[in-house]
Amino acid sequence: MNRRNFLSLTGTFTAGSLILPDFLHAFGTQNNLLIGDQCVVFVQLNGGNDGLNTYIPFQDELYYKSRPTIALSKEEVIAGNNGMAFHPSLKDFATMQQNGDLSVIQNVGYANPVRSHFRSQEIWQTAPTNQEYLNQGWLGRYLDFQCNDHEPTAGINIDSIDNLALKGEEPNSITVKDPDRFTTKQTTDNSEQLSGNPQLDFVRKIANSVVEGSDAIQDALKKSTASEVNYTKNGLSKNLEWIARLIKGNLHSKVYYTSMGGFDTHDNQLAIHQNRLKELNDAVFSFYNDLKKAQLLSNVTIVVFSEFGRRVADNGRGTDHGTAAPMFIIGGNNQGKVIGNNPNLSDLDKGDLIHQIDFRSVYASLLEQKLNFSANKIGIKNSPLKGLF
Repeated sequence: MNRRNFLSLTGTFTAGSLILPDFLHAFGTQNNLLIGDQCVVFVQLNGGNDGLNTYIPFQDELYYKSRPTIALSKEEVIAGNNGMAFHPSLKDFATMQQNGDLSVIQNVGYANPVRSHFRSQEIWQTAPTNQEYLNQGWLGRYLDFQCNDHEPTAGINIDSIDNLALKGEEPNSITVKDPDRFTTKQTTDNSEQLSGNPQLDFVRKIANSVVEGSDAIQDALKKSTASEVNYTKNGLSKNLEWIARLIKGNLHSKVYYTSMGGFDTHDNQLAIHQNRLKELNDAVFSFYNDLKKAQLLSNVTIVVFSEFGRRVADNGRGTDHGTAAPMFIIGGNNQGKVIGNNPNLSDLDKGDLIHQIDFRSVYASLLEQKLNFSANKIGIKNSPLKGLF
C-alpha cells in the first residue's frame, strides 16, 4: 500500500471518530508549522458568482442595457465610488472597505477561459502555467516545500470533501466537516515496536500523523478563547467560526479553506443571489469582527473568490456561465484599494468580460508577501500583483 492510497482511506474525516490501536501513538512527534505569524483563509464561492451584480458598475448604461431583468438600480446599490458599488446585501463588505480592511481586485480570470465548473475550479486550484492537467494543488505544492516530512495540520479544509488546492505529495492537510467531532479513539494494542516491515511501519507512521492532527485540533479548540461575536446561523458562518477558534487556539496552520455553494444562478437570480450574498456578508463580517476583537486581523488574510463570473447579458431569468469577476481580499494589512479598471462592457469577447488580472498574480502576492515564499518554486511564474499589500 503506498502513501497516496493510504491517505485516501485515512486522511479525510468528515464526522465521527477514527479508531486506531495504541501502538500508533508510539512513533514520533508532530510539531505545528511555525513560519512567521501569518495565515491565509480561502472562501470559495462554488457555482460561478455573478461579479457584475456583486460589485456593480452602476454608472455604466451598458450594464442596464445588457441586464434589463436583473440589473440593480442606482438607488439600490450601496457605497458607490468611482462608478462601482456593492450589492445591497453586502453592506458589511462596504463597511470593511470603508475601514480600509478590504481590497477589491477587478476583472480577475485567466486566458482562454473555461466555462465548465469542474475544470475551471481545477484550474484555480492547481494554478497550471498553460492549463495543463496537474495532480497537485498550488497550496499542496507550497506546503510540500514548507513542511518537514509531513505535517497534518499545516492546511485545514473545513468541508465534507477534499479540496484539490491542498493536495500535495505529502499529507500536510486535513479535511474535516465538524472539528468538535474530529477525535480519535484508541484500542488496546501493545505492538509499540517497529515491525521491521517497511510497509507496516509506513502505515503506522502515516496513521500516527492523522492521530496527531486530531489531537492538535482538539488542543487548539480547548485553548481557544470564547468568541465575543454572535455568528449568524448559516453553514459558512459555522465553518468560519471554527476557523477562528483554531486560529485563536494557536493551531498555527498556514492555510485554511472552506467553501459555499449556490451561485449557479441561471434562473430566479435576483432572489437567490440576494440570499447567497447576505449569507456571505454575515458570515465573513462575523469572522472579521471576531479576528479584530482578538487582535488577529493583521495576521489573517481572507480571500473570497469564485471559479468564474457570469455572462454580461442576462438570459431573461438569470445569467449563464461567464469569465472574469472580482476577488475580495480582507485583513492581512492589505491596502484597502480597488485594484484594476472598471469592467469594460463595450469590449467583450463573445459576450464575456475580458480578464485584466490573472488570478495567479494574486496567488503570487499571497505567497510572497504573506507567506514569505517564492511562487516560482511551485511553478507560478506570474509577477505578484502590485498594490495589494
